Amino acid sequence: MAEESLIERENGGLVAMDSSESRWVFQNDDDDSDVDDDDNDDLPPRMSLVDSEEDENAETKLIRTGPRIDSFDVEALEIPGAHRNEYEDFTMGRKIILAFQTLGVVYGDVGTSPLYTFSVMFNKSPIKDKEDILGALSLVLYVLILIPLIKYVLVVLWANDDGEGGTFALYSLICRHAKVSLLPNQLPSDTRISSFRLKVPSAELERSLKIKEHLESSITLKKLLLMLVLAGTSMVIADGVVTPAMSVMSAVGGLKVGIDAVEQDEVVMISVACLIILFSVQKFGTSKVGLVIGPALFIWFCSLGGIGIYNLVKYGYTVLNAFNPVHIYYYFERNSTQAWLSLGGCILCATGSEAMFADLCYFSVRSIQLTFVFLVLPCLMLGYLGQAAYLMENPSNYDQVFFSSVPSGVFWPVFFIANIAALIASRTMTTATFSCIKQSTALGCFPRLKIVHTSRKFMGQIYIPVINWFLLVFCLVFVCTFASNNEIGNAYGIAELGVMMMTTILVTIVMLLIWQINIIIVLSFLVFFLGLELTIFSSVLWSVGDGSWIILVFAVVLFFIMYVWNYGSKLKYETEVKKKLSTELMRQLGCNLGTVRAPGIGLLYNELVKGVPAIFGHFLTTLPAIHSMIIFVCIKYVPVPVVPQGERFLFRRVCGKSYHIFRCIARYGYKDVRKENHQTFEQLLIESLEKFIRREAQERQLESDGDEDTESDDEINSSRLLIAPNGSVYSLGVPLLADFTCPEKPIFEASTSAEVVPFLPGETLDPEQSLERELSFIRKAKESGVVYLLGHGDIRARKDSWFIKKLIINYFYAFLRKNCRRGIANLSVPHSNLMQVGMTYMV
Repeated sequence: MAEESLIERENGGLVAMDSSESRWVFQNDDDDSDVDDDDNDDLPPRMSLVDSEEDENAETKLIRTGPRIDSFDVEALEIPGAHRNEYEDFTMGRKIILAFQTLGVVYGDVGTSPLYTFSVMFNKSPIKDKEDILGALSLVLYVLILIPLIKYVLVVLWANDDGEGGTFALYSLICRHAKVSLLPNQLPSDTRISSFRLKVPSAELERSLKIKEHLESSITLKKLLLMLVLAGTSMVIADGVVTPAMSVMSAVGGLKVGIDAVEQDEVVMISVACLIILFSVQKFGTSKVGLVIGPALFIWFCSLGGIGIYNLVKYGYTVLNAFNPVHIYYYFERNSTQAWLSLGGCILCATGSEAMFADLCYFSVRSIQLTFVFLVLPCLMLGYLGQAAYLMENPSNYDQVFFSSVPSGVFWPVFFIANIAALIASRTMTTATFSCIKQSTALGCFPRLKIVHTSRKFMGQIYIPVINWFLLVFCLVFVCTFASNNEIGNAYGIAELGVMMMTTILVTIVMLLIWQINIIIVLSFLVFFLGLELTIFSSVLWSVGDGSWIILVFAVVLFFIMYVWNYGSKLKYETEVKKKLSTELMRQLGCNLGTVRAPGIGLLYNELVKGVPAIFGHFLTTLPAIHSMIIFVCIKYVPVPVVPQGERFLFRRVCGKSYHIFRCIARYGYKDVRKENHQTFEQLLIESLEKFIRREAQERQLESDGDEDTESDDEINSSRLLIAPNGSVYSLGVPLLADFTCPEKPIFEASTSAEVVPFLPGETLDPEQSLERELSFIRKAKESGVVYLLGHGDIRARKDSWFIKKLIINYFYAFLRKNCRRGIANLSVPHSNLMQVGMTYMV
């Protein structure tokens, strides 16, 4: 593995292959002695630069490095889905198409907010005077300016993680700069991935390092940070339930204005039918659906602005006075408690703000910013100004103010476009939910689910069938239970504000830890926006008794699922670390591991990044033979969006050469697409292993420089014989697959069917022969076949454990593991190449 291999030297110095430019990195003072005691005893001290558990306690310093080659990072073949900049070198026509898709995917939610904002506000605080309309309008205008524009468009969007947005992208960004992840599988070599992009020191570096130290040293802060992220993610998923219910119900409710005979029950039934259709087409993907519905959203925004201008011309420009914030003061002075309650409706004008950030993976920051500033915001403001102008003359029609203010001649076309826009808005948070769940799954905080990639061009565009139908069921429950926009609107406000507050806190940490900007600016951002959101949140919580408490229960259940999964996964990994086999035991078994070595390669999948997994001992005691070559494969997700193909695989040896055992860590980012089938993966693995062995041989030759090849040390004890369980007698020094045959009769019977020549004491091989011998061994093992050895490790609480722990581990976590997607499903391995062994740990 990359962290457990050799450092390639050129002209006496270290050279780099990961990055083409110099950068600042944190380095341990004792970096040269970075050795894993469990696995690296057989390698010379100067030849090994590996990750060790002691590294975490070593003193670190910030140094500037030049280009560096890390021979742990072995180049792999490029496969479909390789990372590239998806938004560069577009033609003008492609940019127009991207703009339409941006409208259809990102702005549907905030674009349909004029359908219900004033309705919910004035239901909580009825209109008593024209001053109330101006005050409410002023509140809406300044919330639009402060939250979507200033907070999200100008600040939060820049806190993206290499183009990824959402609460887990922020968490990943923080994890990359501080060791705050609770899953203990981090390695120092992870920081050598070129996409880590550590920040160059600034005047605020000392403060940033102190914050980093506090976060890393306090388990309480780590847990608190994780809980904030899980709470924010659960609110995003809850938002994905409420958004379709609110948007569709508000749009279909326009029928009551166009047709007097329509009742609320008919509105509910039609809304249910629309929602079923909506979630059924979700599987066709973001780019396909976005291209179709993008022009519809453009027409909707133009209609919104046009109707607003029409009402301003018809009913007067008095409402323009609302840009004076003094009307907010008059509004609260006149209405007091009712004005405070109306804040829960006011925040609905900013719904979809989080979607701009969460859906960032589909588009570029600049496209979202420009579209919002030059199209979305002006049209929204014109729409609200027009509605307020209409209410100045018709204050009693506030319940369906948007459709009531539409000119009668264009009512039905606008109604049709409004319903299409509402369906689009429903998709906005659904796609954001898919994105957040994929990120949380990769970072070990959500059970594995089937993820379908819907675009060959944009690997961030995904569809999760289970979550799609899960959201549909709960949407239908909300629509049929509440049957009122006001009650759904309050639940909507709870979900939106929950996400906004978590984002504010996480972005503040990013400002302090990563951006390293002035503390006054950071505190101003935190105090102002968190204070504003807490004030509005207190308003929606006051009305929670009207039924909107269901959304809180829903979010708590999701939070519990994610926390239990993370807790169980962490406990399982820690137990596997404690139970791993020692190198001394492997030596006692010998290079044939006390059993028969059969031709072929065994890929043993496990989650450990260090040490020999205990499940391997289970295989040895269960099977009468083990493959001639064993590779411990760990599929690991690191807190970066994408790991370049050339830095994907990390290799190292386990024990000596004659054991033919390697460890490989296949590193993926949370945005990476694993589309390769098992044949492609095997080919990548073997070619990468061969490159690793060649580089290892080059390094040994440079360091030994004429000394006797180290392989002879392993094979000098060939006179030692072992008796296999089947009675066969063979020498430890005999290669299991020989690259040549002897004309004389072989002295020993090897554990394979091939004839081999024993390695005699005193015989030596030059480095070139040793290298070719091992490469030939690998090729012949590959020809014999590759078998996937899957160890299903499970955990159970000990009998003396607390009742709560037994309940969580033995029932809740066990239920989630039983019903989540198995790791084998992602490998696409035929059953003829598969072998599984189960093992239970008591924790």
